[in-house]
Amino acid sequence: MSVFDSAAAHIRSISPYQPGKPISELAREMGLEEAGIVKLASNENPLGMSERAKAAALAAITEVPRYPDGNGFELKQAVSRHHDLGMNQIVLGNGSNDVLEMVARALLGPGRSAVYSKHAFAVYPLATLAAGATGIEVPARDFGCDLDAMRAAIRDDTRVVFIANPNNPTGTFIEAGPLERFIASVPQDVLVVLDEAYSEYLPAALAYDSARWLARYPNLLVSRTFSKAYGLAGLRVGYGIGQPDVIDLLNRVRQPFNVTNVGLAAAVAALADQDFVRRSAELNAAGLKQLSAFFDGAGIGYIRSYANFIAFRAGDGAGVNQRLLQQGVIVRPIAGYAMPEWLRVSVGLESENARFIDALQKALA
Repeated sequence: MSVFDSAAAHIRSISPYQPGKPISELAREMGLEEAGIVKLASNENPLGMSERAKAAALAAITEVPRYPDGNGFELKQAVSRHHDLGMNQIVLGNGSNDVLEMVARALLGPGRSAVYSKHAFAVYPLATLAAGATGIEVPARDFGCDLDAMRAAIRDDTRVVFIANPNNPTGTFIEAGPLERFIASVPQDVLVVLDEAYSEYLPAALAYDSARWLARYPNLLVSRTFSKAYGLAGLRVGYGIGQPDVIDLLNRVRQPFNVTNVGLAAAVAALADQDFVRRSAELNAAGLKQLSAFFDGAGIGYIRSYANFIAFRAGDGAGVNQRLLQQGVIVRPIAGYAMPEWLRVSVGLESENARFIDALQKALA
């Protein structure tokens, strides 16, 4: 028997997460110049990071020989002010993925289950399976969460419900009213994890403050990330907010020093630069209009998105994706989300969106 064969069956059953293709990898595969490649695959901020965050990150380089503040005091203090919450209501993560995995380690295991929607973020089933728990995938409604069906799917052994709002990879959105009613209906011993990685991109008319719900729903945890609108994807910084007893549980399984010196410093500065976040949201809104107008004019089906990407129906998803790669344009295949005919394109700069549009027209022709 090999080491692989001796591993637990629930670990062997996991399909590893497949990230968006890096620019350097495509350059090697296709013999292309990196400077000529456009990457619109991983929902990154096309503006990069703010100058304030960049300056803070560079200054923090001198502290790299030392371990970071394992408690993340300054970042927790900044997040506390941002959400008007106590510092004991905040847990820091190596990206929000880390927070999701803490939830699984703390609350899931053999004999327990987690509920999530079809076409939802791949980390939910991955974290559930890695913990040895059972995943309950609920059929989607119009490519988004069917809250009634998710509520009905909760079993006696369910301990976690994962909801992304907006949802990745489909970009669908649940308005505050129905979402809060769902949270109120969930049993108190089931943690609702509200994954808000893309909330900064919501228009003002749809934005809601989930931090205010925490006082009413002690079984709610909200996760946020600095990877998207804040432009710190490569530094891996996220956080979760919830009631102190929930945060205490997560800190018991959190890896020590899970956020780096550079990440902590950059995130504090990024959170203080809300003008940059607003510019990022404005650029994204314009990009969504640019891409949607093209899809409408070309008769290409797509899902209306409230995030910084759009899922569109390509037909032969794998073939179209390959022809885009040959032109130096990277988008995201989402066959792994049970959507083989679809691709997901991140919103880029106006020129990058135009490059994608031109390449897609050629790929479809």
